[in-house]
Amino acid sequence: MSRIYTIKNKLVESRLFLNRIIAAFIVILLLTSGLVVRLVYLQIVGHEHYTTLAKDNSIKIEPLVPTRGIIYDRHGKVLADNTQSFSLELIPEQIIDLDDTLLRLQKLLDISDEKIDQFQKQRKRQKRFASTPLLMSMSDEEIAKFAVARPYFPGVDIQARLVRHYPYTDLASHVVGYVGRINEAEMKSLPIAEYRGSSHVGKIGIENTYETELHGKTGYAEIETNVQGRAINTVNSVPPVPGENLYLTLDIDLQKTAYDALDTFNGAVVAIEIKTGGVLVFTSRPGFDPNPFVIGISNDAYQALQTSDNQPLYNRALRGLYPPGSTLKPFIGLAGLEYNAISAEHKAFCPGYYQLPNVSHHYRDWKRGGHGSVNMTEAITQSCDVYFYSLALTLGIDRMHNFLHHFGFGEKSGIDLVGEKQGLLPSREWKRNRRNQAWYPGETLITGIGQGFLQVSPIQLARATATLANKGKVVTPFLVKKSAIPEDSLSPQEDLNLNPENINSIISAMINVIHDPHGTAKSIGKDIDYQIAGKTGTAQVFNIKQDAKYNENDINFKLRDHALFISFAPADDPKIAVAVIVENGGHGGSVAAPIAGKVIKQFLGSNHEN
Repeated sequence: MSRIYTIKNKLVESRLFLNRIIAAFIVILLLTSGLVVRLVYLQIVGHEHYTTLAKDNSIKIEPLVPTRGIIYDRHGKVLADNTQSFSLELIPEQIIDLDDTLLRLQKLLDISDEKIDQFQKQRKRQKRFASTPLLMSMSDEEIAKFAVARPYFPGVDIQARLVRHYPYTDLASHVVGYVGRINEAEMKSLPIAEYRGSSHVGKIGIENTYETELHGKTGYAEIETNVQGRAINTVNSVPPVPGENLYLTLDIDLQKTAYDALDTFNGAVVAIEIKTGGVLVFTSRPGFDPNPFVIGISNDAYQALQTSDNQPLYNRALRGLYPPGSTLKPFIGLAGLEYNAISAEHKAFCPGYYQLPNVSHHYRDWKRGGHGSVNMTEAITQSCDVYFYSLALTLGIDRMHNFLHHFGFGEKSGIDLVGEKQGLLPSREWKRNRRNQAWYPGETLITGIGQGFLQVSPIQLARATATLANKGKVVTPFLVKKSAIPEDSLSPQEDLNLNPENINSIISAMINVIHDPHGTAKSIGKDIDYQIAGKTGTAQVFNIKQDAKYNENDINFKLRDHALFISFAPADDPKIAVAVIVENGGHGGSVAAPIAGKVIKQFLGSNHEN
């Protein structure tokens, strides 16, 4: 058997081996160089960056939500506070079958489908190990039911939380407002750092206007976590700063008197402390219970509020606009005296209607037979329309507009609430710009008795009345008495520099409205040891034909006239001014005036010095 022998070339093999060693060395050198370069970068160049990333992987910053400030009335009665509430909360990670658990909880506690849907939306925005509320503000019965079945619901438990609470419900709903869950639009406008962890924000009223003060400053805690993100230990923390407590000028007992006095009528009552501008009463009826909005009002309940004919969500005191009717006459009378267009002693004859020269149309007086010959005092006392038709024509719309503007008609009152409407004070320029029409003399006449285009809000009417009672020193209403802004920093009152004799003439006439046998509100002037100055008003909801007779019993309730009344007392040293608007109330003297009378008598009963 033959064998084949391979002749080895030791020189070639040595060279090949050497080349491989050199190649391997070069590769090792390159890899080692790369590793060294990378280590230098990580340890020196990128040290700070990667140290931060490493720390972030182990330390999480958790926000510490501040306790919301409490809202009090002027006497320290709580209008909005934070109460302990129990909520049913789930940790999805600890629940094997979440859908089955939700179904069993729904049957056990009669939870609505709407709340289940809300829970599903909320838990998808959180970690699986985070506790997510399903049912808030649990009743004692619900707590007891779940306590018995607790062993059958792993991952489900009851937690205690602070929830905003409004003890006076509908009584102060429009002034205090309410908080609700932060929506996406609000989150974009709110400071991110301050609202991390916060779930609620002020929606309307004082809760909204003073959101920054009430919310406080958010703190934080540095939490050490494991790789799954669960908390292990608290490394450091900065405590939150609680929200500021607010003290309102509002008197909740006086508020209740006004609200109850409106009875079954819709309307508004605003009372102002004349010397300071502090709002004592800010009532809009009907109100609503703000508490369901905090925990999440159901769609059915919200739609019921939205579609109600009585519009309980509508803030009439702030946003309601009405013709002022005859409550405007004292201001028109004062304008006539200030412009020397008429004297207080001047008399005009009232046959029950007024006619423009060469015009057949009759501008009617409320009293069909007329008032006869009356002067300024008698015209205000008896609310003679014809007298003020004549005076309005003499003044002209331009002078009326300019004068009424000084009393705040046609502009926002400046009250510290968001959403106020400015009303409408018509003028030639306004009509030309808005309607592209000329101004007609007949429109001047009806403006003089508070009708036509003129629209005022209850807060505007109260402010104008307070300014009149303050002898022309402009009163700016406000609600928050103690806040971050010191009281002594309020701007000084603007003085309209009115003639004291003219003001006294108007006030004297307004006193007669209450205390004269012929006064239109004489019923409220009894059994008091001081005088009230006031003026009744009736505002038409719809126009009546020339020869038609108004009979409120023959028309739909919603088409009946609004009843208005303005007043202040004591007349010789005014402390309180009140404006009342009763929708479809009919007569200011019989419906609106008694409401103001109750407010004034209660306030002065505890403040008036005999």
